[in-house]
Amino acid sequence: MGSNPNGPAKFQLKKRRGILFMLNTVLIVLPTQFPASACSMAKEAQELKPVSRKFVSVDPAKCTGCGICEYVCASEKCEHWTPLGSRIRVMRITPMLNAAMTCKFCKDAPCVKACPEDALVQSENGVIIVDEKKCSACDWCIQACPYGGIALDPDKRVAIACDLCGGEPKCIDSCPEEALQLVSDDGTTEKTFAAALAKIPSEIERLNNLVKKKAWATMIAEAEERAKRTTQKLEAIDKRKYQKDKPKV
Repeated sequence: MGSNPNGPAKFQLKKRRGILFMLNTVLIVLPTQFPASACSMAKEAQELKPVSRKFVSVDPAKCTGCGICEYVCASEKCEHWTPLGSRIRVMRITPMLNAAMTCKFCKDAPCVKACPEDALVQSENGVIIVDEKKCSACDWCIQACPYGGIALDPDKRVAIACDLCGGEPKCIDSCPEEALQLVSDDGTTEKTFAAALAKIPSEIERLNNLVKKKAWATMIAEAEERAKRTTQKLEAIDKRKYQKDKPKV
């Protein structure tokens, strides 16, 4: 079966990735600043509440958009490393607001229902299992997901989604800012996202004051600390990958 005639997979993924989730949380903070159509989309997202299962959640107030979560995921999951094979995707919404999105294991997952080949099955713990022999890369599951949690493997051309790395997600351990955590309810994610949005004005004011005071040393020191943490995590990932790929004697 060919691609969905409604539009290219890349466009649909970019358009849908996390949009409904974002609206759902933003409307908690700013309920009067969105039109009725946006409210309708948020309601749709609320109807897809994940059941009480563990999934990876991000704190946008901590996320810098570095992409290391994508790097380590692709490193663990791809036979031939490519960031397009990552099961987690970073959304760089603005320079001050970043978020990482992955599968949330929805109850009655819409991606499973959307598959015309019955190639997707949801396990008892919520993880989406893909029958690669049945998957035709039609991208219908991608368009059905409101969280941007499913994509196509660039090499195998089959659907891929987070499997929690067997219970210990490598992305969480590798995040230099500790922005990722394993949660079991959607309410935690919504509150974290709303809190991050509420912090943006004060953070803008803080940076503005630093610039006015020409406190370049402070800003550079903060940047150097972030770079140091990032380097440490990358070195750990590369070391683990080397041990994994090292030929057995």
